[in-house]
Amino acid sequence: MELVLYTSAFCAPCVRARSVLREAGRLLPGATVQEVDVLSHLAESEAAGIISTPTLVVRREGTEVFRASGVPTVQQVLAAAALALD
Repeated sequence: MELVLYTSAFCAPCVRARSVLREAGRLLPGATVQEVDVLSHLAESEAAGIISTPTLVVRREGTEVFRASGVPTVQQVLAAAALALD
């Protein structure tokens, strides 16, 4: 399972989302957690269809199973991660 958080440097909600994802990552030891700065990785972000930050994408074996924009709660991240376990 892969949790990818798309962020930007000057995004205040991204700071909160980053903290939430860090906490969720501690609870999901088998997950790969990655942060992608949209400005530094513009082509990748455009290819992923990112239109706002923060955006969380959950993938199972490379296939997207969940996407949400905004600041999630830890419980929301865990619920989204469960979709990658099915």
